[in-house]
Amino acid sequence: MQQLSGQDAMFLHAELDGLPQHIGSVSIYDQSTVPDGKVRFKEILAMLESRVHLSPIFRRRLAFVPYNLGRPYWAEDPDFDMEYHVRHIALPKPGDWRQLCILSARIHSQPLRRDKPMWEIYVIEGLNNLEGYPPNCFALLMKVHHCAMDGATGTQFMNIVHDITPKNRDVGRAPPWIVERPSMPRMLGRAYVDAWRKPGQIAGILKEAGPTFMRLRKGRQQNQFHNIEDKPKTRFQGKISRHRVVEACKFDFEVVRAIKNTQPGTTVNDVMLTIVAGGLRKYLQSKGELPEQSLVTGCPIDVRSVKERSAGGNMVGFMNVALRTDIVNPSERLVAVHAEAQSSKAYAEALGPRFAVDLTDVMPGNVLSLALRTASATGMAEASVVFNTIVTNVPGPPVQLYMCGAALVDSISLGPLMPNVGLFHIVYSTVQDKKGTINLSFSACRSMLPDPGFYAQCLQESHDELRDTALSPVKKRKKTKTQ
Repeated sequence: MQQLSGQDAMFLHAELDGLPQHIGSVSIYDQSTVPDGKVRFKEILAMLESRVHLSPIFRRRLAFVPYNLGRPYWAEDPDFDMEYHVRHIALPKPGDWRQLCILSARIHSQPLRRDKPMWEIYVIEGLNNLEGYPPNCFALLMKVHHCAMDGATGTQFMNIVHDITPKNRDVGRAPPWIVERPSMPRMLGRAYVDAWRKPGQIAGILKEAGPTFMRLRKGRQQNQFHNIEDKPKTRFQGKISRHRVVEACKFDFEVVRAIKNTQPGTTVNDVMLTIVAGGLRKYLQSKGELPEQSLVTGCPIDVRSVKERSAGGNMVGFMNVALRTDIVNPSERLVAVHAEAQSSKAYAEALGPRFAVDLTDVMPGNVLSLALRTASATGMAEASVVFNTIVTNVPGPPVQLYMCGAALVDSISLGPLMPNVGLFHIVYSTVQDKKGTINLSFSACRSMLPDPGFYAQCLQESHDELRDTALSPVKKRKKTKTQ
């Protein structure tokens, strides 16, 4: 058995009524690369069965310590049934992109059962009218609880079910499956030992408090970073409903990189944050709700060391970045967002990249759960707004992938909502026919964002305006030189 880390357990405690804490993806496949032009459901089941030993996520479920005296454990499920976790459904007519998003949102809004391994896969057929996609496609919707993995480990999980050629690779023979049943006395004994270790762990954090304070003070004195104050409250702050919406925009990676190259030092992440900022600005402005102050986003960062890359679970830090939605010109906003991102990175380094991980390891789960329930039930006061939305970057595969011979042609990611943060963005890169694309997908509370298609349009217009203002001067300079 393996005990959940403090941060893994945090996502269990954060799961409240109407706030499921799983992550997911919707991948679309072209069956024309399959010899007979069709992937059968039983072939997907057989492939997953043959690879179930490659990841512990497949067959392990939660084992709770009696009276919640300690963090839960992962234990092998003796009743594991692959066909329970893999479902076969079809889109309702007309089978277009909007219908796929509606179905994905409905599935994504439903929590996972805690007495089963915490993942599900839906094979979705009936994609008959997806504009811009090859005919005869099917989709694969996957959802995995956040306590089992984060975006970084999710990428590794996706590599298990995919191949780099249309032919399924040989993964070798599975070792004997040994089921270790949870021992209540053992878990209680471990909880007793952990309780005695808490004071030492807290002392270790306090020991680092002095050097951390000095780094923070030095950074402020040298203007390496600044505090983000006056965080506004928007329609995305408040009580989250049970219902979700899902949508996405697709951008050409080369265009995004060209925009990045127009400003020294900027990154692709800076460009995507600027696009999100422009989309939020347009959307809130159309509602007459654009605050004068800049909106702020939370950006998860992977804090794993090289040795921890293969570890499962979560090792995530957080940094807050002002989106500079108070700036009208997109190119000027890009420069400002880059400066804000550099400031936030410097602050995160001064604070310690693993501070959040260490803190959740010593924080009692019932205290965290009570705080989250209170925030969820009452809504967050304006003075205590932490951030207005979340934008996370999940690295996609750098090569073309296949699943049971079908080529992966597109993929969007689905994120969980947090108490009082009803909008979650995920940036995900894909490769299709040797051409790179960046998908910007979002999940949101339906009550807060009832018109996801319009918000997606705002994001697209934000991209187009940034492209035109950033690249048009470059084109003019090149034209002047040739003349």
